Amino acid sequence: MRHRILEVLRGKASLVACGMRRSATRRGLSADVRKPVDICARYLLTYAPYLHYDRYLAEGLPIATGVIEGACRYPAKDRMDVTGARWSLPGAEAVLKLRALRSSHDFDVFY
Repeated sequence: MRHRILEVLRGKASLVACGMRRSATRRGLSADVRKPVDICARYLLTYAPYLHYDRYLAEGLPIATGVIEGACRYPAKDRMDVTGARWSLPGAEAVLKLRALRSSHDFDVFY
């Protein structure tokens, strides 16, 4: 598993998907047992054009999971997505920085 994850991070999602399917076929897995493998492989093949983690990491860009993205919703969406609220970019950025500091319990370190 670790090897496959590293290969996805190296930008080889399509090769990983093909390898997973090939392995499931060689092992003679039943349709029920191999269903999760096929779902994962289909995901990797569908989104392969966007899974260039090697490039993103080389450019210093962050990569995240749904868990991290969900955690980001708290300080951003819950505050910014208030009915009738209008934000300037500098104002929104200032509020988000403060909320991030408070959420991470680092507020006292910076202020």
